[in-house]
Amino acid sequence: MLFHVRMHVNLPPAMHAGQAAILKQEEKELAQRLQREGKWRHLWRIAGQYANVSVFDVGSVDELHALLTSLPLFPYMQIEVMPLCRHPSSIRDNDF
Repeated sequence: MLFHVRMHVNLPPAMHAGQAAILKQEEKELAQRLQREGKWRHLWRIAGQYANVSVFDVGSVDELHALLTSLPLFPYMQIEVMPLCRHPSSIRDNDF
């Protein structure tokens, strides 16, 4: 199942820079592992914001929820999820 996910990160201004750096590094490592596994299919930064647009390819809504809540920055995120399905006019045979 494909999901379009928009994540906007709001770290508290009072958060210690060292703690923020650790969280960001842990987030990066997990995001890259999930990309290598094919679960985090696409990842784009939104210019001028601490936000991204991503496409996840997972087996279920429950799997997506578990994945998103496991992200180190999850407590500081506003997340919007849109389930996706193949468009009948798409010319991409392998994008489902």
